[in-house]
Order: sequence, then C-alpha cells, then structure tokens
Amino acid sequence: VNVHDAKTHFSRLLERVASGETVVIAKSGIPVARLTPLDSPTSAARSRTGFLAGRVTVPDDFDRMGADEIEQSFS
Repeated sequence: VNVHDAKTHFSRLLERVASGETVVIAKSGIPVARLTPLDSPTSAARSRTGFLAGRVTVPDDFDRMGADEIEQSFS
C-alpha cells in the first residue's frame, strides 16, 4: 500500500490488520513500514469480564449501601 492510500484509508487498513493480515506500506514503491497484528494479550485485555474473580468480594447489600445517607440528602 502506498503512503497516500495508507493515509487515506488508515481505518480500513487497521481493520485488515486486526483480522490478522499484515500490511506493508511503501514510499515510491519501496517498502518502508509493516503494520502487523499484536499478539493475543491485547485481545485478552478487551475481555476483562471476571478479571478480579476470586480476588474481591461484593457485599450482599452493595446496591443498598449509603441509601439512608442519600435519602437524607434529598429530604
């Protein structure tokens, strides 16, 4: 991909790279850069659901904590 096209379609190039493709960027027909996908830790970082499982506990009354104080503030 030449530099002009890379600048014009950068978002599209990133989508291609995110799907696993490597893209080479060239200036005047000479390759100067390579866009490559990152290793899996990045994708693991996106799915953070449960990352603190077993390390923290949430009290049963969590959704009611401070309710009295909040109610008094608006009385």
